[in-house]
Amino acid sequence: MDSEPLTHLDEHGHARMVDVGDKPVSRRRATAEGRIRMERETLLAIRAGGMSKGDVLAVARLAAIGGAKRTADTIPLCHTLPLDSVAVEVELDAELPGIRIRVETSVEARTGVEMEALCGVSAGLLAVYDMCKGMDRGMQIGEIQLVAKQGGRSGVWRRPDDLADPRA
Repeated sequence: MDSEPLTHLDEHGHARMVDVGDKPVSRRRATAEGRIRMERETLLAIRAGGMSKGDVLAVARLAAIGGAKRTADTIPLCHTLPLDSVAVEVELDAELPGIRIRVETSVEARTGVEMEALCGVSAGLLAVYDMCKGMDRGMQIGEIQLVAKQGGRSGVWRRPDDLADPRA
């Protein structure tokens, strides 16, 4: 891997937002995913709709969408992007046991949407924790990762261990 100059620092080493004004607008898409592990009883209560705070999966979807839309408010050097789409998949996984969240973002812009997908996943998982913490404070959020991205100068990238997944 070649060493590239640090784009978020000016000549004095101070943080700066990268100027993307000269970059061409292109269709950009990114997919990220993550998971939250929990006690089996917590997962069963979610599946049965028995959590006192309400529909955990619906709230997780809404939080993921909101998290993607508010990325520039959370990550200091991110550009504000007019997202065209935020698609969220929430899957109960008995093997974890827990929940997997996958977020795909897309935009026509001069910069990518990877951070929006990652923030969406993070917000969705945090919402699950918030909804379930009264029953299970030991939940673990983890394995948040970019799965795939396309568009811009670097083109298409897929996580090597995710190449067989048609959703990426």
